[in-house]
Amino acid sequence: MAVQYSDDQIAALVDETKRLPGNWSAKTQLRSKPGHDEGHFLVTGDSSNQFRIILRRSNHNSLDFSVILAVQIPQSNRLFRLRRYNGKSHEHTNVIERDKFYDYHVHMATERYQAIGAREDAYAEPTNRYGDYRTALNMMLSDNGFVLPTNNQMAFPLERG
Repeated sequence: MAVQYSDDQIAALVDETKRLPGNWSAKTQLRSKPGHDEGHFLVTGDSSNQFRIILRRSNHNSLDFSVILAVQIPQSNRLFRLRRYNGKSHEHTNVIERDKFYDYHVHMATERYQAIGAREDAYAEPTNRYGDYRTALNMMLSDNGFVLPTNNQMAFPLERG
């Protein structure tokens, strides 16, 4: 049985304060897999939700990457993808709006796309706010309620924008 979240519930999860641990930059280290590098780490939000940051980067195409924010669905082993910051490596089509683009883009979970049986984060919008993996990670953190540790140990300088 699929879990569905309303747009208000999605917004509350995105806005929930998520405090990065002091050693978070070490957690962004990726492990080599065939064709790509990947990694993930967990962050507990202030309302006790468990969030997973999932990182993936192609070994062959620097424009092919994803930086994903997901929440652990309570009492399950499933994740619900709230946001996905993708590179400019493929064309994207929003099936409801029938628009297509080939650009860097941010996927967002929506109630409308869940209602038609699509992936929760099937809707996306093009962006010029980042142009590589590093800035995509920075934007994901900046956009989604993450708070830096007081010692400010960072993988990359966090750009606000």
